[in-house]
Amino acid sequence: MHIDKINLSIIKHLRSGRKSFKKIAEQLSLSENTVRARVHKLIDNGILEITGLVDPEAVSGHRIVIVGVKLKTMDLVKKGEEFSKLKGVISVSVVTGRFDLILTVLLKTGFGLLEFYTQEVSKLKDVQSVETFVVYKSYNLKIPYVID
Repeated sequence: MHIDKINLSIIKHLRSGRKSFKKIAEQLSLSENTVRARVHKLIDNGILEITGLVDPEAVSGHRIVIVGVKLKTMDLVKKGEEFSKLKGVISVSVVTGRFDLILTVLLKTGFGLLEFYTQEVSKLKDVQSVETFVVYKSYNLKIPYVID
């Protein structure tokens, strides 16, 4: 799907996630139906997701960690998909440098680093090593709440 200037403008207007299609249409001089159809098409194509985000520092007992993963395999995309399904994982990126994958993980009381590694990461094969970076303070970080 091609992302044109109108789609980008609509996406920018949806940053708050609560702006009505009618208000967006008025500000962009489009019909409300055009905005609605474009938003639904962006969602259907996996380009846009409208969701509530939280500041992890505001949720008591929760912590964000960044995990660098070195793999024994070069099947990075497949392994990235596998890691993305683990409990607590917010995002996975295939990267260059000393790691193959970078994970952003949400931990909470009762599901800390030990549980993440022993209950989740241990399920996966071809993990050579991991390095954990505990986030003490973040700026502009809002995340979907992923832990059940």
